[in-house]
Amino acid sequence: MADLADTIFAHSSGRPPAAIAVIRISGSHAHAAARELAGELPEPRHAALRTLRRPDGELLDRALVIRFDGPASVTGEDLVELHCHGGRAVVDGVLAALGEVTGLRQAEAGEFTRRALVNGRLDLTEAEGLADLLEAETQQQRRAALAVAGGALRNQIENWRSRLVHLSAQAEAAIDYVGDEDETALDTHAVRSAAAALVGEWRNWLERPPAELLHQGVRVVLAGPPNTGKSSLLNALVGHDRAIVTDLAGTTRDIIEVPLALEGIPLVLVDTAGLREATNKVERLGISLAEEQIARADVLLWLGDAAECPSHANVIQVHTKVDLIPPESGKRAVSVVTGEGLADLRAALLGTARLILPNEDELVLNRRQSAALGEAAHALSGMPQDLLLVAESLREARSALDRLTGRAGIEDVLDGLFSRFCLGK
Repeated sequence: MADLADTIFAHSSGRPPAAIAVIRISGSHAHAAARELAGELPEPRHAALRTLRRPDGELLDRALVIRFDGPASVTGEDLVELHCHGGRAVVDGVLAALGEVTGLRQAEAGEFTRRALVNGRLDLTEAEGLADLLEAETQQQRRAALAVAGGALRNQIENWRSRLVHLSAQAEAAIDYVGDEDETALDTHAVRSAAAALVGEWRNWLERPPAELLHQGVRVVLAGPPNTGKSSLLNALVGHDRAIVTDLAGTTRDIIEVPLALEGIPLVLVDTAGLREATNKVERLGISLAEEQIARADVLLWLGDAAECPSHANVIQVHTKVDLIPPESGKRAVSVVTGEGLADLRAALLGTARLILPNEDELVLNRRQSAALGEAAHALSGMPQDLLLVAESLREARSALDRLTGRAGIEDVLDGLFSRFCLGK
């Protein structure tokens, strides 16, 4: 891990060329480094036009300079933003000049946000929400990420933790003053009831769809025997040719995945090899992959005999080529040639996906967060009678919530999280 005591810099806006480029400097030497390029800095949180020069006096650009004093900055440290012209040569020149300043180094991926976390400007859930926001491709993903990045989940966790601390204080007082029953006797029934209420809330949260389903998209697998029109249907749903289509059985051997947003709903369409008795090793491998995809599917579009349809919680049976073959009863009839039934199939697919995805106004947990909350629920389940054990159970639950927000025990997850960020974030 990089030394967080270093002063760092990076290009923090979009890739040049652009109208404006934002370059950040953060750390104890940020103000001094900015003065070497821009001269006297403006008052904190005021923008001022300055001429940027290399240490040898060469003109680099005219830029807006904004100074922030720690801890009242996005990183919790002294920070300066240089708002330059966004040409590649300008950006490269300013970055090269900063690289020549003693005591500065280029930031690593996500290092600005990591410093914000370390310095208490945000917690781990907000950092995860920000990572999701940077990767959001649909409006539903954006709204969900904004809520978490804005502290909605953190506030909920703090509410739970506050209630735990209150219960722990009662238990600790009862332990410290055993014998003074009038003042410190623990109402174990009340503590048990309060703990059970917390566990009930946590289990309701754990039953919600996982955040990964929203982030990665609902996995829609097209499966069935060869030559039933899987690849043609995928191309029709996507709106352009993405899979190879021929009259030859067994054309599709590998898995084809196509991310797609329909009406703001994130989907991943998956074309698979036709299921039949394989005639060669390559086809057997393709069929094996198809079977794995069926097991992973959130929604299964089955293009085959109804009697052979795999058991699945969310299956839509489709009869393709309705322009050539009369439809089977109970199946959605479509034709990729005439377009018949495609709108109805999309509507059915979206309806199923909406039932699987979280509600738009509902906060959800990712796998890491669910694991920590599950540990907290386990700690309070079956509250013991012994006072010391009650206090220990409450402590374990608090510890699990602290891992959830990043107060403790999260160093092993940080490298993976911040590798998702760009250098200037």
